[in-house]
Amino acid sequence: MPDAPMMESMGPIQMTCLAFPGNQFKGEILPELEQLKKAGVVRIVDLLLVRKDELGNVMVTTASDLDWQEAVSFGSYVGALAGYAAGGPAGIEKGAMAGAAELADGHLFDQDDVFRVTQALPENMSAVLVLFEHLWAKPMLDAVDRAGGIELSNDWIRPEEVISVAHRAAPPAAS
Repeated sequence: MPDAPMMESMGPIQMTCLAFPGNQFKGEILPELEQLKKAGVVRIVDLLLVRKDELGNVMVTTASDLDWQEAVSFGSYVGALAGYAAGGPAGIEKGAMAGAAELADGHLFDQDDVFRVTQALPENMSAVLVLFEHLWAKPMLDAVDRAGGIELSNDWIRPEEVISVAHRAAPPAAS
């Protein structure tokens, strides 16, 4: 089987979608995000912010922390995986080329995503889609790779869900 295109290892990628009613930002989010980025905790693979005012006018903003080479390499890698999933080993090269071309503009989110978010977004509301790379996890995942390990599961559990998970895992109370 041909090898997938090589790229520098990446941390886990998380997609987050947030909505903000009223478009009343107070400048709290960007400083927190910048602090996390400076500390090497996360970086933005891609960000799409769509803001719709009370009249239905739309403003779109995009951002990424990847330089062109990193974006194309990431696109090639993801495309190769998609090509393999769709067509087996024969699909790797075609998928890698398509993925690299898709991210040549530096963004995974495209005009179709902008259209879908704009159509779904009510007036006087903003939504942001963010692909975060969790840099803090890279050293551990690299160590797992070096040890020949594979990830079997990776689920994020919100704090309010911990109670229900703990409740399901606890043995039934004796009568």
